Amino acid sequence: MSNDPDYLSCKKKECKKRRNGKCKFTTCGGSIIFHVINIRTDIEFVFFAGGFATPCILSRTQPVNFANPKKPLYGHLSSVDSTGTSMRLTWVSGDKEPQQVEYGDDGKTQTSEVSTFTQENMCSSALPSPAKDFGWHNPGYIHTAVMTGLQPSSTVSYRYGSEAVDWSDKIQFRTPPAGGSDEMKFLAYGDMGKAPRDASTEHYIQPGSLSVVKAMSDEVNNGNVDSVFHIGDISYATGFLVEWDFFLHQITPVASRVSYMTAIGNHERDYVNSGSVYSTPDSGGECGIPYETYFPMPTPSKDRPWYSIEQASVHFTVISTEHDWWLNSEQIACSHRPMYSSLDGLLSVDKFFVKSVEPLLLKNKVDLVLFGHVHNYERTCSVFRNKCMGIPTKDDNGIDTYDHSNYTAPVHAIIGMAGFSLDKFNKNNATWSLSRVAKFGYLRGHATKQEIQLEIPEKLRTVSGLLEGR
Repeated sequence: MSNDPDYLSCKKKECKKRRNGKCKFTTCGGSIIFHVINIRTDIEFVFFAGGFATPCILSRTQPVNFANPKKPLYGHLSSVDSTGTSMRLTWVSGDKEPQQVEYGDDGKTQTSEVSTFTQENMCSSALPSPAKDFGWHNPGYIHTAVMTGLQPSSTVSYRYGSEAVDWSDKIQFRTPPAGGSDEMKFLAYGDMGKAPRDASTEHYIQPGSLSVVKAMSDEVNNGNVDSVFHIGDISYATGFLVEWDFFLHQITPVASRVSYMTAIGNHERDYVNSGSVYSTPDSGGECGIPYETYFPMPTPSKDRPWYSIEQASVHFTVISTEHDWWLNSEQIACSHRPMYSSLDGLLSVDKFFVKSVEPLLLKNKVDLVLFGHVHNYERTCSVFRNKCMGIPTKDDNGIDTYDHSNYTAPVHAIIGMAGFSLDKFNKNNATWSLSRVAKFGYLRGHATKQEIQLEIPEKLRTVSGLLEGR
């Protein structure tokens, strides 16, 4: 209520008790505007004093109902293969009956497959996890359908839902370029999360997420994006399940328009005795179940969240740093947790992970490795075992160019600056660290068969010539 100055100054008075024509008891009125989204269940507003430590309820509203709790919402796209001719659409509804996606000028339809998860599916330990206990919220039903018969690098309109529960607005999306084609433009980042659009306080707020989504949405609307890659730490719901709805609502302007590909992070998967590599409570008991339900990727099976896909001249390999990555494990490349970071400590870099996986990158001549987990931007030389194997040349505009026609080692880049509170750099920089930026943003990529140009907000940082002679 302190956000309303009229309440604090008592400009809006109302007399509640009079005696002999004079007001003896006056209340002060105020107003607050809330940003509310359709979470399918009734909600109440509670007015309390005493803060979070000693809350004292002063008043509460009657339950407020949503006009259509079964309404289909938060549709988001993903690629199913490297052809660009099929796209998966996933959305949320309060209705368990199959729905449809209608698409294209000729009105093709595909019927959804329907899934959900329950409170019993969540992980817990000696102490109840948020997901299993006080953070649980019914997710409704998750619908997914694959649109086929598309053309790569083309614009298609669609809507989803049914006559019984209503339809979404008609939306236009762009299919990604087919693998092996000439050109693609993509955005990549990690560690986004969500933030309230009002004065609310949540258990976990990622302050940069709203501005980053707005900037990316502008790029999508201008036709400058073919695909998006979100490499771990997706919503930061961490066991407070309703926050997945808020995250899906937040990314809709982007994820409903272009392919939105993801990788799993510690805040989606890790929990004690759950099979994750790290036995931390970071997922709040979700153990990857909501993530894999909301974001079905072209993976081998459940709880094996790794895959590869080609778009234009780029081969993307996405794996889980939260599952087995030891020598002879099923995975062959890396994603969320970095191998190189100027920040100290196990939470930044795991030396055992580096020892097991880094040689595979060199053996398979990986040009560029993108990571999240650390909340800033940092780029290396062409590096292997902490030694610069190749140094980029710098032109008059300060742009670095890496010549990988004579391959030496991968370039590593941390891009975990999409929302979570930023990690500041210390003054002791390693020789392999060439660029460090602690600002919110994302990576913008433009790939051709000759080079990949990469930039972050404010200053162009190019990795070009990567595919020369390869």
